[in-house]
Amino acid sequence: MVDALVRKTEFLCGSVQAPSSKSYTHRAIIAASLSEGRSLIKKPLVCDDTLATIDACKALGAEMQIKADSIEVSGKSKPNTPEDVIFCRDSGSTIRFLTPVCALAPGISVLTGGKSLRRRPMAPLLEALRQLGVRCYSARGDGRPPLIVFGGGIKGGRAEIRGDVSSQFVSGLLFASPKADSDVELVLKTPLKSKPYVDMTVEVLQECGVKIVFEPDRQAFIIESGQIYTPLDYEVEGDYSSAAFILAAAALIESEVEVTNLRRDSIQGDRRIIDILREMGVRLEVKEDRVKVKGGGCSLSGVRFSADDNPDLVPVLMVLGCVAEGETVIEGVKRLRWKESSRVEALTVELEKLGGEIRQMNDKVVVKGARRFKGADLNCHGDHRVMMALTVAALISEGESRIHGVECVSKSYPNFIQDLISLGGRIYIR
Repeated sequence: MVDALVRKTEFLCGSVQAPSSKSYTHRAIIAASLSEGRSLIKKPLVCDDTLATIDACKALGAEMQIKADSIEVSGKSKPNTPEDVIFCRDSGSTIRFLTPVCALAPGISVLTGGKSLRRRPMAPLLEALRQLGVRCYSARGDGRPPLIVFGGGIKGGRAEIRGDVSSQFVSGLLFASPKADSDVELVLKTPLKSKPYVDMTVEVLQECGVKIVFEPDRQAFIIESGQIYTPLDYEVEGDYSSAAFILAAAALIESEVEVTNLRRDSIQGDRRIIDILREMGVRLEVKEDRVKVKGGGCSLSGVRFSADDNPDLVPVLMVLGCVAEGETVIEGVKRLRWKESSRVEALTVELEKLGGEIRQMNDKVVVKGARRFKGADLNCHGDHRVMMALTVAALISEGESRIHGVECVSKSYPNFIQDLISLGGRIYIR
């Protein structure tokens, strides 16, 4: 286990490049793997989660070459039967996107992952696949990995799925359904949460020439069968969900910080961090491909926020809420119990060690503001977003904090600590 010693930092200055989007990298790799021919993915994010998707797609027959700033993919229109169990590490995106794809292989696929992944629910996805004619099971019968998928194709037809458990289920079905034997009608039984992530899936599929139709009045996706994926030439944009932690650190400390590689016209849901920071009183300048923050010199105000479409912003908002004047109320947090950790509970425990005051009420978190943090001994709970949130909090805490298990940040933002150090953050790896 790797520890970081974090001391209070008085000033941040400089420019860092936001890491490429993890969400778009997953989607581009899978789409390219289902395209017959050679695809080029430029500026991908190579991290633990995307490496899980790369390995899984290779197990299904795609060939890949990882280069300095690109990935070359030679895909197959029909996946192979994997020779071994597909190990998805702790990547929920990998297992949820590729379980339906495994149904297109001729034989049987088994998918599993690390301890935290084996706790995550999969039953709604398995049930939807069964409605489309696929034999698939949870090996332990509890709706969680390991999963067994009998291949031979997807018959098609009508399937219903909840939209409020995980948008990843919907995205996985959208990847595989264009190759079904007959058209697929995917009906949402409950309103879709994290809709921007499904929009990102549809956007990447369109880049491959795949057409997805959504009928709002029926809350249904219509996917024509027999569609052909065309190879990609695709550049991955920067990741707002990861950049949010750098922007928050700059907002809380006297600073002049620029974060590049952030598209102003991005459809990423987590671009909403810009609006939230402005609402709190942060001085921001947004340009075509970058965001500048001038931090310090003014107090922040608490906000009310619904996490329905932006669950990954909850950790950073809990930190901001502790410091802002008044209360910050975050609604729609129930789904975060099924992340790498029980994320809200983990952050509540750790931020209270620093002096935060947080109340959890069913699907809502109330963060009392105007707190002054004091350094403490902290634990990441194996969760990359908890780690990044605690690092931001430790930078504004009196004295020093020790954060245990910081290596988990490699799941999504391997250069996070180095980027903060380059801006002047007083962080020391032990």
